Order: sequence, then C-alpha cells, then structure tokens
Amino acid sequence: MTVTLEPQNPHPDSATDETGELGSDRTPTVSVRSNARRLVHAVLAVLSLVLLSSVAVVAAAAVIVPATTGSKTYTILTRSMEPGMPPGTLIVTRAVDPHSLVVGDIITYQLRSGEPEVVTHRIVRVVESSDGSRMFILRGDNNAADDAKPVRSVQIRGKVWYAVPLIGHVAIGTGLEGRAFIVGIGAIALFGYAATQVVVWARRRHA
Repeated sequence: MTVTLEPQNPHPDSATDETGELGSDRTPTVSVRSNARRLVHAVLAVLSLVLLSSVAVVAAAAVIVPATTGSKTYTILTRSMEPGMPPGTLIVTRAVDPHSLVVGDIITYQLRSGEPEVVTHRIVRVVESSDGSRMFILRGDNNAADDAKPVRSVQIRGKVWYAVPLIGHVAIGTGLEGRAFIVGIGAIALFGYAATQVVVWARRRHA
C-alpha cells in the first residue's frame, strides 16, 4: 500500500497558484501610508514656499524698502480713498519737489504745518501764483467735494510711492503703527518658520 503525502505550504498566509508562484493576501498598508506621508509633506512644503514668498514680499514692501530709501509709511484710516486705498492700507511715501507734482498725483500732507495729523488725497488742481509759489487743491477719490483748504508746499510730507493692502490693519490692531522694527521682527519670524518647514521637508525627502 502506497501513501502519498501532499507537500505543505511553507507560507501559511500565502496562497499557491496553478503555476506554483506564491501570492500574498496581505494589503501593502505600509507602502500606502508611506506614500501618504510623502504627499502630505510635499503639500506642506509647497504651502511653506508660498508663505515664504509672501512674507518676503510683504517684509520688503513694508519694512526693508522704506528703511533703506528713507521713505515714510502711513496707514489709511478712512474710506475717503476707496476703492483703491480702503482703510487698513499701508502707504509708502517719498519726499518730492512740490514743483514736480501734477494733477492726479496722490500726496500725504499735514492738516496744519508742523503738526502730526496728516491726510492722503489726490491732487485735482494746481494753482500757481505770480511769485512762483504753488497751492494744491485735493480731494479723496471717494469724496464728492474738494478738501476744505488749499494745501501749501510746506505742508506736503511726500508723494505716495506704492500701497500695500491690509497690512495697516495689523499695525493698528496691535498698536504697533509706526513701529517698523517690530513689524520687521514679526516678518522675520514668519520667514524663519517657513524656511524651517522647507528644510525639514527636504531632509525627509532625501532620507
């Protein structure tokens, strides 16, 4: 009497197909999780790069450029210059020769010469006197009437160079308006955070 024994499968968790090859019934969860983590890290890296670029631009516009060019920064507080400059807009002004100003220029001027209160409006008319002096008639873009009094050259603080939306809200809300060095510290901190995230992603990618 002959007894034939069937060979035992050395891999109890695997199944043998007709060709004798071994196939696993287990789902490759480790590989899926690893790919998911890589995808998340890649997305975070992209977001960090966007944040890094945005912070760099804002820091340059709001702090670095004014500091290196001797420009002055102010925050729009009213709606008189809407829609172009709504409240919270940070404006950067440069000193100019009053004789170079023309209708359409936006300037910041003192309400009373020598006092800190200022207004930023657009020139709508220039009046020249016989002695060569100039007076400027201004109006807010959102106003129906000209400003109450003509503006003399001595009152002008500067011509608006460029404006950064919303940034003024941060300065006003935190009570840091006019303290560019503190805004700069905040910008540097955000810049450093974003750069750190990019470095971490790069190391994990090459790990």
